[in-house]
Amino acid sequence: MKDRPERIKSKLLGIVGKPNVGKSTFFSAATLIPVEIANYPFTTVKPNRGVGFIRTTCVCKEFNVKDNPSNSVCINGVRLIPVELVDCAGLVPDAWKGRGLGNQFLDEVRRADALLHIIDVAGATDLEGRPVKPGSHDPLEDIKFLEREITMWMYKIISKDWPKISRTAETGRRNLVSLLEDRFSGLSIRREHIVEAIRSSSLNAEKPTSAKEEDVIDFIDKLRRIAKPILIVGNKIDVAGAEENITRLRDLGFNVIPCCAVAELALRKASEKNLISYIPGDSDFQILKENELKENQRRALKAIREKILLKYGSTGVQDAINSAFFNLLNMITVFPVEDPERLSDHSGRVLPDAYLVPKGTTARDLAYKIHSELGESFVYAIDVRTKRRVGEDYVLKDRDVISIVSAKKRG
Repeated sequence: MKDRPERIKSKLLGIVGKPNVGKSTFFSAATLIPVEIANYPFTTVKPNRGVGFIRTTCVCKEFNVKDNPSNSVCINGVRLIPVELVDCAGLVPDAWKGRGLGNQFLDEVRRADALLHIIDVAGATDLEGRPVKPGSHDPLEDIKFLEREITMWMYKIISKDWPKISRTAETGRRNLVSLLEDRFSGLSIRREHIVEAIRSSSLNAEKPTSAKEEDVIDFIDKLRRIAKPILIVGNKIDVAGAEENITRLRDLGFNVIPCCAVAELALRKASEKNLISYIPGDSDFQILKENELKENQRRALKAIREKILLKYGSTGVQDAINSAFFNLLNMITVFPVEDPERLSDHSGRVLPDAYLVPKGTTARDLAYKIHSELGESFVYAIDVRTKRRVGEDYVLKDRDVISIVSAKKRG
């Protein structure tokens, strides 16, 4: 009997960065829930965790149906799928040694599958997060220091036990990958991450006792890049000097998402009060209650439209979350239904669910994600678009609409 795949579990996105870069504002904007959802996929959300959303195009208009979402929301053909975010404590240099809130930060990072690194792209805060003149600090230093902190934290976890691990592996009693998998348990690091990191590093897996400190650190750094991928979010694009720094960082090879978290928070709050019509990630908004807006609110909305939305296409908050899940974590969206003709579940709700799953997920993997019994009794699936039957090894494509047929259902 096939076990439910480990990789199909929900992914956790960590929001990281030094103090005073707008990290908490980003988190607040991302988790300001615009609508109610009937069925959240997360049973417990701790104080430093919140529910954000992936934005994708719903298939309702393609099939010309009125949908009734349950685990997500559809607004005018835009499907918002809830995802879990964790707001990590502000990081300062030598956090891996316990400085500042280092231990708390790293405990939160261990659970994350990918990280959004919020930087002050205007260079208006120093390495410790203290305010400085815009442009006087190089945000490249922030990128390098945070990567170094996480690498050294992971190295610290293994360094004390490395002699024993390497000796045990070399005697042949246990495989090096299995030993490392045990040591990194609880860090959302999978076996395939370790195998790939060993292959791409200078570590000699056949003779690990010969490894020098720099070899082990090189392996850990590769492992960190694979298991904890980071997307750079250049916040404070409304401050002078930000645009030039974004261009420079991109020229250096960094994928940077321009962002103005304070603008996104303002738009979501205005939308919450029904002053404007705005869906997270939109390139513009519509004012609904002109007469209820105060003069300072009008000026603020005008500035957001002219200096942020028209220039960059969005505030960047939604772009960053989407990019983390779709690009860093290689997720796709699928729409499971029970009735392939009516596109509904057993209650008659049309297109009730939208799931985020990793690329490479099979039809049977999806069945397990929906319910373990469905996976165990899987017979075949139906590609709703083509009406074609597909087997358990059918690899799902982005935006597939799939109906699972089980032995119990067929009986």
